Amino acid sequence: MYLTDKMQSIGDTKKIIVDRFLGVELINNDKYLEIKTEPVKIFKVIKELKEDTKLLFDQLIDVTAIDYPSREKRFDIIYLLISLTLNQRILVKTSIDESTVLESITIIHKAANWYERECYDLFGIQFSNHPDLRRIMTDYNFEGHPLRKDFPLTGHTEVHYDDLEKKVVYEPVKLAQEYRNFDYISPWEGIDNKLIGDEKSSEENNS
Repeated sequence: MYLTDKMQSIGDTKKIIVDRFLGVELINNDKYLEIKTEPVKIFKVIKELKEDTKLLFDQLIDVTAIDYPSREKRFDIIYLLISLTLNQRILVKTSIDESTVLESITIIHKAANWYERECYDLFGIQFSNHPDLRRIMTDYNFEGHPLRKDFPLTGHTEVHYDDLEKKVVYEPVKLAQEYRNFDYISPWEGIDNKLIGDEKSSEENNS
């Protein structure tokens, strides 16, 4: 274990990462560490972040994804790790298209097993060398991946119990559904939309 007389700062950790990892983009963030790398380097980066004695990011907290359907590389895959030794966290990010297969990190972090299954189930992201890559949240007969932005709100099929057949049946949804538009604006930043009733408040302040 790497020990020092004083707690290693985020700035010190950034310098170590820059020295250790070639071709890794360090994203400017004062609150936590964030790096971006190529999909083929994900396995190696995650492994070295865990094993390097000056880093020891040995706790995997989450693996998740964000869908940007208008981009060629529509998915951002995000790995969240923490180092209890340094009391620091790091986001490792990569971008892929629909056909790219990522290497599973389950050998490095056993907790990644279900996280990667969730990404596969909800986004359709494939992981090679995963011990059991199958759906985890939706039914095995489920069609599509519900967290993709182009997934219809009511899904592709509906499920109900048929009294005559005495079993659960799946039927296609016949309701016409439109594609949804997303602006990706944070609800906490830069919202200029006025709420109903705001005009009354303005009138009272001006009177």
